[in-house]
Parts: sequence; structure tokens; C-alpha cells
Amino acid sequence: MQQSYRVLVINPGSTSTKIGVFNDDQCIFEETIRHTSEETSQFPRIIDQFEFRKKTILDALHHEGISSSKLDAVCGRGGLLRPIEGGTYAVNEEMLDDLKMGYNGEHASNLGGIIANEIAESLNIPSFIVDPVVVDEMEEVARISGVPEIPRKSIFHALNQKAVARRVAAELGQPYEELNVIVTHMGGGITVGAHHHGRVIDVNNGLHGDGPFSPERAGTVPAGDLVSMCFSGEYYREEVMKKLVGQGGIMAYLETNDAREVEKRIEEGDEEARQIFDAMAYQVAKEIGSMSAVLGGKVDAIALTGGLAYGKSFVSMITERVNWIADCLIYPGENELQALNEGTLRVLRQEEQPKHYPNPIG
Repeated sequence: MQQSYRVLVINPGSTSTKIGVFNDDQCIFEETIRHTSEETSQFPRIIDQFEFRKKTILDALHHEGISSSKLDAVCGRGGLLRPIEGGTYAVNEEMLDDLKMGYNGEHASNLGGIIANEIAESLNIPSFIVDPVVVDEMEEVARISGVPEIPRKSIFHALNQKAVARRVAAELGQPYEELNVIVTHMGGGITVGAHHHGRVIDVNNGLHGDGPFSPERAGTVPAGDLVSMCFSGEYYREEVMKKLVGQGGIMAYLETNDAREVEKRIEEGDEEARQIFDAMAYQVAKEIGSMSAVLGGKVDAIALTGGLAYGKSFVSMITERVNWIADCLIYPGENELQALNEGTLRVLRQEEQPKHYPNPIG
């Protein structure tokens, strides 16, 4: 009989901390702890919120009657670390140092591994992170942009993409490491990854780089015109960045980043909304097509995931353009807590070995 494991997973965001407790694959408790601006503004840096957030997590567990002494492991969302290959990593001192200093920038997700380690150490159990956004498995040819000073970077929804790719593999009855899958995460940002035998060998930079525009990000824009805008004297650097991230994409055209509102406008006959929504689906399909070329046309499945995958009309616009490449499988939502738990269970069940940070890429 297989041993049972209880895992606490922690996913810190800018205004909330999502936590879940799992008995094996079953979630027995899930909560989103909201943090007001008054609570977080008292801390000069995000890392300074560590004790405050840890206390809210332990208080939530206590209030629910869940004993931390029964936990077998704690897993936190991976933060802005050094570029590493995908997998489940045991938290170690090098990782903690990089998270605390904000090696690749400050973000609430940096707190995930730190809090997980603190709770786990007090219980003498292991702590992990799984597939942070800095996962980098790109082939060298994919890094070349055309401007030597600006190489292409791998920054994408690695946690959800990897988890969904494994779900595809399970449905097809084959190991993830033997499949070619194109995974498209569609949320506030959109990333399309070419998964070749367990590695994401090419993916667009979903933060403020290339790829399709999204509800709030501009994606690829004409470079020459962007340079002209930057040097026009009309905008500060921060204003241009907001046009690319936060105020770009659908937000720039329709003054909303809510896809449900856009679909409602379309139903009411708003032709501009229809055109912009069509254009976003068109760009997603085009990016999927480019990733099929990366995989040499040998694609076992295409997966569409993220919040936008709930929209049936939007999904249909994409699948109609790409289903000639491979079957399209739909997995709405992100399921990040579940993905963190799955990565932890693979190690606890000895299905794979935990990786050591920083793991050399290659």
C-alpha cells in the first residue's frame, strides 16, 4: 500500500497569499488570504513581509483546525531566481540568499520558498519549490534575437505549463519526456511553449517581451515605431513600460482587461470589441503555428490553459486555425496550488529526485 502524504502549499501574490493543504492528490483545505494596502505598506521591501505573511498562514491553519505537526512537506511558489531547468527543487541556503536579495527582481513570489523553509524547518520536514517563472530550457538557437545585446529570455508561466503538459501526457498514456506538446497559457499575459521531450525548448517572453498581445500586455510591437515613441520626448520610461505591461493589449484598445466584459460587448454588437478579440485569437494561433515549426511539425497535442480558456468562443477562434496541426485539449484555469502539490508528491513518492539549486542549465 502506497504511503500517504500531507503537503502544505503556499503561493504568495502581491495582494494575497493562496494556501492549500493536500492529502495526497486531494485538497482538504484551500484559502486565499487577502492583504490590505495598509498591512503591506508598512514594510519597505517585499522581503520584510515574511514574518507577517507566515503568521497569517499559521493562523489560518489553526483556525481551520489543521495541525501543522501532521505535515510531511511544505512547498512554496518559486520566485525570481537564477535561470534554472524545470523541476522540483529542495530549498537550500543558496536559494534563500537569492530570494532574500531579489536576485532577478523583487516579487511577492520570492516569499514562497522562504516561508516554506521556515515552517518546514520548525517541523523537521523538507521544503521545496516547483517550476518558477525563470525556468530556462531554451535551445541556444532560440536565444538569438538579431541584436546581440538583447538575447531572447525564457520568462513564462512555467508552473502551469509544465503541469498541463504532464496532464496531456497522462491522457495520451505516454511519458511527458517522450512527447512533443505545444502549451498555451492564456491569462493576463500569454505564453506559448514548445515542449520537446520534457523540456521547453522555445517560448515567448510573457512578461514584457514578444508573442501575442493579451488582456493587459502589448506583446510583439513594431520595433522601429517603439524606438520612435521612446525618443519622441512625449513619454517617460515608466509610461512606455505601462503601455507594454499593464496598459497594453486589450486594455489599450477597449479600456478593460476583463475578457468576460469584452465577450458581453461582442454579444451586444460591439464591432470594435469583436475585431480586437479576433486579433488576439489570431496572434495566439500564429504563435502556436510558429512553435509547430520549432518542433518540426511533429506535434502530439496542443493544450490551451489559463483563465481565457474558459471562453468558449475565444477558444474556438484559436482551435479553428490550428487543429490541423494536432488535437487541441482544453484545461481552463491555472490550478497552481495543485501543480505545486503534484511536483512535491513526485519527489516524496520517489518518482523523481529533487534538484539542487542552482542546477546548471544544459
